[in-house]
Amino acid sequence: MNIVWKGQSCFQISSSPSKNGQVSIVIDPFDKETGLKVPKLQADILLITHDHHDHNNVGAVSGEFLLIDGPGEYDIKEVVIEGIASFHDNSQGKEKGINTIYIIETEEIRICHLGDLGQKELTTEQLDKIGNVDILMIPIGGTYTINSDEAIKIMAQIEPRIIIPMHYHIPNLKIKLDKIDDFLKRLGIKKIETLPKLSIKKKDISTEEVKIIQLEP
Repeated sequence: MNIVWKGQSCFQISSSPSKNGQVSIVIDPFDKETGLKVPKLQADILLITHDHHDHNNVGAVSGEFLLIDGPGEYDIKEVVIEGIASFHDNSQGKEKGINTIYIIETEEIRICHLGDLGQKELTTEQLDKIGNVDILMIPIGGTYTINSDEAIKIMAQIEPRIIIPMHYHIPNLKIKLDKIDDFLKRLGIKKIETLPKLSIKKKDISTEEVKIIQLEP
């Protein structure tokens, strides 16, 4: 499996769940209003966590894809996906609306993408649906989502093996978000290596330690 981060909450996951070929999963494509260059994306499955311009640019994605944009259970090309209802704020959605958390299971790896989660903590019901997580994609930039301190609390609730921060300030982004440095400082990490992509198999995931992985946009 290869995981590439395009900036904001946008990821492209290339998976081979069987010998029948590769499946491309795209999550939350953004538009040019963000200030970022809109990447060329191709998908078999497109996931949209909520209907904001920096997450819902369906037109940027090519291919005959299945679009999923809300809660529910899906099984496509041997990829199992569950959308879990959540809130974009800490006021039951009264300020910023709803958000969908996605669980993606492929190649025996369980990925959780939190979207623009604004809840300061997850409910028992949400945690039960999320279950055990190998890779967690979590927003840390604050303002529109949880901030670094809140993200660390959510991480403690989920207890993933690998954490990929997202939705934070990067060069050219016009949306004002916190930088990743603040998140790393709160974790006691001075410097972290960045990777252009994460290439991983189930056997590579340690059960002994938790890893923070920073991907290059």
